[in-house]
Amino acid sequence: MHGSNSSFGGGNSLADASWDSPERIDRLQSLLSQRLGPEYVAQRPGPGGAGKLTYVEGWRLINIANEVFGFNGWSSQVISIQIDFCDQLDGNRFNVCASAIVRVTLRDGVFHEDVGTGSIDNARGKAAAFDKCKKEAVTDAMKRALRNFGNATGNCVYDKRYCAEVMKHKKEPVRNFHTSVMGRVLTFVVGASGRVVVSSTAERLRLCKCFWFQHLTTSSPTTTTRPPCQR
Repeated sequence: MHGSNSSFGGGNSLADASWDSPERIDRLQSLLSQRLGPEYVAQRPGPGGAGKLTYVEGWRLINIANEVFGFNGWSSQVISIQIDFCDQLDGNRFNVCASAIVRVTLRDGVFHEDVGTGSIDNARGKAAAFDKCKKEAVTDAMKRALRNFGNATGNCVYDKRYCAEVMKHKKEPVRNFHTSVMGRVLTFVVGASGRVVVSSTAERLRLCKCFWFQHLTTSSPTTTTRPPCQR
């Protein structure tokens, strides 16, 4: 399963609604019908350099699915994966193509599955080529399966009129990245006096009443450890 704490579409969280309730289904349908803003899509040159291809990156689509369905509201399963061809070239180089079928299932049992491909040309090593192609095929298949649920999960990028217009809109500026939003390994050091010395990050954990503090104050004179919630 996959999940996220944020909410897609302006805070329309579905976490508090019963999975099969009419309210939740209506709100879910509303979310899925939304077309993605320019912040969610990217472009690259199309096959053969003809035109531009509009797409949603795999990691971003996973985040969207987490936000729309909930971290425990969907799952993905690799149904099959295979190497379609592996052609050896001169100089021990390889052209490789792989394909995969991935099924995306919602909590209520509704599912979609689709096929994806991954390829590489003139690769130096067979193992690295297989690895790249298989991962690419699985990601592509997952994205294709997710698009069947609606515009918000990627179907909108197959609309040529939408693709022509969406990139004309200004993207939201990237916010400054602060370490306060990062999950960090917290280090606690107990000095010779038995006093616990903590960083500001560890202090925030203390405010959450982490029971490890009691353990640390009775540890050996110099102890460095990690609380269970960060293991």
